[in-house]
Amino acid sequence: MADNLNIRICGLDFPNPFVIGSGPPSTNARIICKAFDAGWGGVVAKTTALTDTKVVNVQPRYGKLKMGNETIGFQNIELISDRPFEDWEADFKAVKDEHPDRILIGSVMESYEKGRWQEVSARSAEAGCDALELNFSCPHGHPEKGMGAAMGQDPDQVEEVTRWVVEAVDIPVWAKMTPNITDITLPAAAAMRGGAAGVSAINTILGVIGINMKNLKPMPTVEGHSTPGGYSYLAVKPIALRMVAELAQSNPAMPISAIGGVTNSTDAFEHILVGGSSVQVCTGAMLQGFEMVTELSEGVLALLEQHGFADLQSAVGHSLQYFTTHHDLVEKQAEKRALKAAAMANRETEWGKGRVQDETKALTSNED
Repeated sequence: MADNLNIRICGLDFPNPFVIGSGPPSTNARIICKAFDAGWGGVVAKTTALTDTKVVNVQPRYGKLKMGNETIGFQNIELISDRPFEDWEADFKAVKDEHPDRILIGSVMESYEKGRWQEVSARSAEAGCDALELNFSCPHGHPEKGMGAAMGQDPDQVEEVTRWVVEAVDIPVWAKMTPNITDITLPAAAAMRGGAAGVSAINTILGVIGINMKNLKPMPTVEGHSTPGGYSYLAVKPIALRMVAELAQSNPAMPISAIGGVTNSTDAFEHILVGGSSVQVCTGAMLQGFEMVTELSEGVLALLEQHGFADLQSAVGHSLQYFTTHHDLVEKQAEKRALKAAAMANRETEWGKGRVQDETKALTSNED
């Protein structure tokens, strides 16, 4: 039975599959080190760009969707890091000095220019990042400039930019997929053609958290106005599980870092069962704190033991075998009904061959 959560992904040894996703919980070296101190196996740094890429965040930039007192959804209109890239280079080096055995993944996003993508990627690798995640998926702000999700919705651009980055670095490269697309497998396939080691999915879903009933303005409200933003947390889990499963089915050999709606170990294990080799958490850590990794680790270990898995890798994609089409379900059920009908018909012809009380007993469900 599994006695640890070690897993090797794209040549990198993760002490556990739990990774802080790119965002506020990974916004500088200090907070990244806190995550590693708490026990997270990896961290994807907040998305960075070259210093001359203009980034201006607003406040407030978060909104909660609640059911009673429980938060089930979370929306943000936060942009990528607004810190100078030179500060990030120093942070990457500081984190690796303090935690050389943990997996630090740089997240990069740039405009559609080969030189800029290659520069930000190569400098991230040189500063100590163990891998890179290409942000083709940010759903708000930068898509208006042809970046983020706008780029991720174009498989040709995904393939080309991935190839640029792979040419520039000697570390694994993951492409982060946008869910704001009809078929998520198309950009994923493009990324793999471009040389990606794997994909991350999903990023947040473009949404509107709600309308404030006091002033009838959309939330979060900034200077009386708002804009659609990235929706996350528990409410997006069904969509995330579906898309992770689709990706795993489309390419069983493709490593997937699964993301979306993880609030506890059961959520995380579900993502593993549909194909995730690692599981990223961002909003969950923002709302629950880094300490949630303890429950994730203990809970997934218990689930591995409960279901008889020898190790974590054995559980990756286990539940995919039970997915099929609706038409196949109809056929399976028709076959079962036909067999049942035949069995009942046979029962009718058997009466009288033995004692009637024995035949009655054989057809009684609660007979001792």
